[in-house]
Amino acid sequence: MVNVFVPSGGGQFAVQGPVMIPAGIELGVSPAITAMAIAWGDAWTNMIQPFWALPLLGIAGLDARAIMGYCLIVLAVSGAIIMSVFWLLV
Repeated sequence: MVNVFVPSGGGQFAVQGPVMIPAGIELGVSPAITAMAIAWGDAWTNMIQPFWALPLLGIAGLDARAIMGYCLIVLAVSGAIIMSVFWLLV
């Protein structure tokens, strides 16, 4: 949800970092892993709002609806992979 309102990675860490780093420490998770989880979560949810693809869509003459199905598939598959890797790291 935060990515919809705070789209920049640095801004997102400024909002989530002060909450997530102490929570991670309480759970016994390294601050480095917590910070990377925040960064990967930010990058992962960029599939929900594909602003990164707007220049390419403009060149191709397509609108965002043309790629949203593909973005949701990539979101689901990459989400499962990312969660599995962080589960193994913790």
